[in-house]
This record gives sequence, structure tokens and C-alpha cells, in this order.
Amino acid sequence: MNNSIQFKIKRFKELSLGELYDLLKLRSEVFVVEQNCVYLDIDGKDSKAIHVLGFYKEELVAYTRVFNKGDYFNEASIGRVVVHPDYRDKKWGFQLMETSIETVKVFFNQTEITISAQQYLTKFYESLGFIQTSDMYLEDDIPHVEMKKS
Repeated sequence: MNNSIQFKIKRFKELSLGELYDLLKLRSEVFVVEQNCVYLDIDGKDSKAIHVLGFYKEELVAYTRVFNKGDYFNEASIGRVVVHPDYRDKKWGFQLMETSIETVKVFFNQTEITISAQQYLTKFYESLGFIQTSDMYLEDDIPHVEMKKS
């Protein structure tokens, strides 16, 4: 039995309807319902992103979207970092972020990355080489900090 996560990396137009539905569902389950935050997740930026999808037994369990420099921040960026609540004990967030960082290098030939991180995850992102570069600010009423990796 395969107990590891498998990643697919796709441009927006390469996503199947099922994959698009599943990634929007996962983002809504976590960012809207679990975090009790009413905000517009579908922000018009998905079509510019590279989508990193993590599957376990054909179920989407982890996801990020990756942007080239200038599409979101001045530097390349990674956002909508999410692992399904039922699978957080697997520690797949590290693999998800490592795959996303590699995606930035492969697709955009960039090493400088900026993220807008939920403040409680600062130590997690520091373990991946990110450094906090701003004071706390509220994004959708949730404490965030800007972080950068070179």
C-alpha cells in the first residue's frame, strides 16, 4: 500500500474540472469553514498560477498555488498553502512546500520567494528558510506576516 503523497504540477488550463473542483473545495473547507473566515477565495488570480496538487490514494489532500515575480508580489510567491485537516498528522506540509519551492525554480528560474504567512506558522516557514520581513498585519481578520526566502 502506498502511504506517501504524490504531487502533480499543472498550469490553470491543464487542470481537469475535477481537479479544479477539488482544489476549490479544499481551499473553502480550510480557509472559509475551518478558519471561520468569510472572504472571496476565487480572486481572479488562479489563471496566472502554477498549481501544486498533492494526492493520497487519488484524493486531493494538499495544495498550493505558485506565482512568477510580478504576478502577486515583486518576487515569485507561494500561496493558498493547505493540507486537509484529516492528513495534517502526516507532516506533508514540508513536502508540499519543498515541492512548491522547487516549482518556483523550475517554472520561473527564480530563487527569491515572498509569502504572506499566517503568523502562527512562522516557525514552520522558518524551518524552510523563510525570514520574517514585516510586522504582523491583518489579512481577512487573521494575523499574517510577510516572509522572504532567497
